[in-house]
Amino acid sequence: MQAFNQFAYNLLGPAGPMIIIASLGLLLLLLAIPMFFASRDNPMDRLNAEHGRKKLNAETRAVLRDKRKNEKLNKYAQFLEPQDEKELSDIRKKLLNAGYRTKDAVQIYYFAQFALGISGLILGVSYFMLVLDPSNATTQQTVMYTLGPGAAGYMFPKYWVTKRVQNRQQEIEDGFPDSLDMMLVCVEAGQSMDQAIVRVSKELQASYPSLAEEFEMVSYEMKAGKDKTVVLNDMGDRCGVQDVMSFVSVLNQSQSFGTPISDALRVYAAEMRDKRVMRAEEKANKLPTKMTLTTMMFTVPPLLIILVGPSVVGIQQLGEIGGTVGQ
Repeated sequence: MQAFNQFAYNLLGPAGPMIIIASLGLLLLLLAIPMFFASRDNPMDRLNAEHGRKKLNAETRAVLRDKRKNEKLNKYAQFLEPQDEKELSDIRKKLLNAGYRTKDAVQIYYFAQFALGISGLILGVSYFMLVLDPSNATTQQTVMYTLGPGAAGYMFPKYWVTKRVQNRQQEIEDGFPDSLDMMLVCVEAGQSMDQAIVRVSKELQASYPSLAEEFEMVSYEMKAGKDKTVVLNDMGDRCGVQDVMSFVSVLNQSQSFGTPISDALRVYAAEMRDKRVMRAEEKANKLPTKMTLTTMMFTVPPLLIILVGPSVVGIQQLGEIGGTVGQ
């Protein structure tokens, strides 16, 4: 690395290393531009072929894509979508769990990674060239100030989606027992399951908006005539919470075997309340362990000072008296 810096310094002056790095970055960007226009097989076609569905011809597929996706992003659809089917399915499910349900969500996610990464790289290089002194910077500083902002910008969408998934699932998990109690009251009052879901979605709007949005979507899909089993299964996939998936299984089994829904709701609502209490007790039991280190840090040092301090002072005084007597 030192030889490279010396060579660049002798060739282009103090800013030689940064000029070479910026030139390489620009070259990589120019090489990546043709990938935007590269035509690749659509992964959805392979999925349709596996399930024995009839493939759409290129013209029909283009028309459908124009109708359901953003026109500007559609130009770079093959670049902004993963070509691996499993990766495409995983990221689409993750975005659904985060609450992003639009058909352009995957493309917007990868576009945000690309745009923020390039923007961070440009800002980092600009800051390093204009504010700092490139001639006196070390290799570590050069890499940190040039590549660091680009890496941070590239990773920010992933961090944002992951954090949103965690917060949304926690909100759904906290509000689900209350929603079951409300649903049980509505069903026992004589309302149908569809009416109970509509009422619960309105009641939960203020306290648990994510859960209310899921119930509202379920009610809309049922009104549109979609099969109830499919609607409930889709809700479980969108939420990504084990409690909701178990609830969906309970309702599907109740519908299949013809048992009263109110009985299933009563048993499952009681189970969810007990589970919420157990989660609270688990957090309470973890609290003493988490407080131990903090308690030791703020309690033991003052206690040692109080107990050992007088003895240390007494020993010092005896040492001074002994020295005086010796003289």
